Amino acid sequence: MTAEGNFTKLGLELPPAPSPMGVYKPCLIVDNFIYVSGHGPVQMDGSRIIGRIGADMDIEAGKLAAKQVGLAILSTLKANLGSLDRIKRVIKVLGMVNCTSDFERHPYVINGCSELFANIWGTENGIGVRSAVGFGSLPENIPVEIEVMFELA
Repeated sequence: MTAEGNFTKLGLELPPAPSPMGVYKPCLIVDNFIYVSGHGPVQMDGSRIIGRIGADMDIEAGKLAAKQVGLAILSTLKANLGSLDRIKRVIKVLGMVNCTSDFERHPYVINGCSELFANIWGTENGIGVRSAVGFGSLPENIPVEIEVMFELA
C-alpha cells in the first residue's frame, strides 16, 4: 500500500501546516533529500500543545505530543510536495524533549512520531536513524520539537 493509502487507513487528520516562527524555511529540497525544520505539536485549530514533561504533563501526554509533531511534519510535506508518496524513506529524526532534569525516557516520547512514520511508510522505509535528547526548554514551552531528513522517491 502507498503512504497516502496507509495514512487514509489510519483515519488520521492533518493539522494546518505551521508557518515559520523565525527566519527559516519549513523544508528544503537538496538533491534527492528533503530536510524538514524543527516542528512543534500543532493541533487541528492551529494552536500548539504546551508544557514541560515531568512538570506539566506525563510521559504518555508527551508521546501523544510527539505524534502530533509527526502529523504537523506530514502536513508540511503534503503542502510542499503534494503527496506523501513522494517520500521514499525516513533517513534521520532528531527529537528534542522539553523536560525536567530528572526525566530519562526521551526515546519513549519520540516513539510517538517514529511509530507514526513506521505506520505510514512501513518498518523498512519509515524507520531511520534517530536521536532523542532532553532540553531544559523549547520555544513557547512546547513539549517536543522534531526535525527530519527524508529521501525523495
